[in-house]
Amino acid sequence: MATLSPDQRNYYYLIEAQRAGIHKPILAALYEVHSSTALGDDETGLGISPANRISLNQVNTFIEQVQYGANVIRAFTDSLIAQGWEGSDLWDAQQGHYTEKFLERLASGYVPTASEPTIPRLEASNYEQLKQAYLSDIETDFDTTAKPQNLAYLDQALLSLVDRIPNYYAGLPHQRDSLLEVVRLWRELDSREAVIASLVPENVEAASEDESLLDLPLKQFVKRISANYGGFPHQREALLRMTQLWRKLRSRQEAITSLKENTSPEDNLESIDPALIAFVGRIPQYYKGQGRQRSAITEGFRLWHKLDSRAKALSRMGISYEQLKASTQDQEVKVNLANQLDRELLSFVRNLAGTYKELDHQREALIRLVQLWRGLPTRNQAVQSLIEDQKRLDKARRDTQEAAPKPVPVAPVVTSRRPQRWTPRNIQLWAAIIEDGNFTWAEATRGGTRMPPNQDTVDAIVRIAKLAQRARDRIGRPFIITSWYRPPHINRAVGGASRSRHIVGDAIDFLCEGISGNQLYWSLDPWWPGGLGRYRKFPNLCHLDARNHRARWQH
Repeated sequence: MATLSPDQRNYYYLIEAQRAGIHKPILAALYEVHSSTALGDDETGLGISPANRISLNQVNTFIEQVQYGANVIRAFTDSLIAQGWEGSDLWDAQQGHYTEKFLERLASGYVPTASEPTIPRLEASNYEQLKQAYLSDIETDFDTTAKPQNLAYLDQALLSLVDRIPNYYAGLPHQRDSLLEVVRLWRELDSREAVIASLVPENVEAASEDESLLDLPLKQFVKRISANYGGFPHQREALLRMTQLWRKLRSRQEAITSLKENTSPEDNLESIDPALIAFVGRIPQYYKGQGRQRSAITEGFRLWHKLDSRAKALSRMGISYEQLKASTQDQEVKVNLANQLDRELLSFVRNLAGTYKELDHQREALIRLVQLWRGLPTRNQAVQSLIEDQKRLDKARRDTQEAAPKPVPVAPVVTSRRPQRWTPRNIQLWAAIIEDGNFTWAEATRGGTRMPPNQDTVDAIVRIAKLAQRARDRIGRPFIITSWYRPPHINRAVGGASRSRHIVGDAIDFLCEGISGNQLYWSLDPWWPGGLGRYRKFPNLCHLDARNHRARWQH
């Protein structure tokens, strides 16, 4: 009986395909066509069997089958290249997958030679079944990312991107990661350490400590890629992986679609956002009310709010520009206005991390703020200084000055008064459900992802909040809510009972730090008026609901 879900199996396929530089769906296809032999972990495998130095114990679990299966595909492909197969023999560039010729040969199995002692055997399979399983998994991969109908553009797009990368390489961590990956997959290595050793064999220890020493050899390697590209699958996978990491995309599929419209390696300014937020996060610590500091933040405020003058920016902060100019004759007025301005500027800065939406004008406002604060002549110099900040942030230990400042909690903005009665339309996530209570709507709705659809559900949530507050007061400890309101489809997905009170909204599952579910149960049992339960499988968890009669159980 299988122990892993399809998604879990796919996770292992992805990991090993990325390591070995092969097309992931071929692993899923091998699993589908070799489904008869049971393994030691009650799974079935990919048709991998012992050979040479590889024993049965090394290939007797699903994970081991996937790991060695990826190695077999890589070795098999290399053997075909050694026999004179061209890139077009192995890969259908227009469709974006292995050729039928390749799949047909693979279906015959693979017996490693004596010179491949760490490669196991691949058993033969049915070609038509293998082909169908392979193509089906490809379509599954593109469910959420539309697959271009014709991928003939891809190789040229990849080469166009890689040719220009040396001119845009700034040594940012994600850029270095992308180039290390292209070297690793191109050279068919299995680890970052092996890549470093291949790039700087005479200086491995120093480069491992300071990876900036790799930047020059990485750029030199990339410059040679186009001249040596043969269209072989592992070379293409190397370039796709490079693209994915360079552009910080979620998947190989997104890398493919992104290249259809854009082959530029220009790194968008989103990459310096962490440095921008870290910079403004430090401002309150270093703010001294100096003229240049005030001017820098005021200009940032003006650009942020798209105002066309400093006077309008001051007015937006509640300060009259005319009054500020006139205050030069009255020292007391001048000091009061300066203090008011400082408060407004610091309030603006402290809220930036929470209000930043990564909009272009917001980013430009912060870059300008940095430029003026640091006294830099040009915007480009400000951007470059932030790139250097970004490098330091990546290397910084958490307790050093260079590390990003810890986020400061910001009090939620109250947009309206507390209503006399909660309804589906007036819920305030961070508000207490009952006045002066501890439970919030954020807890009841899982952060706003499970909003009550009607008044009955709202009333049910309020009902259990009142009772649960009494329970919390009796226990004397905070309740850590693990589940509250659950819409029917979510309740089904998590295996809840068909008549679960969570669907109604008046049930909570919770735990208390340091207290077992049994302890909670026995403490609440004498007086709790509704449903009270505990779980054998989850000994720290307790259940409460507001049904109109006492019910007790251990599930």
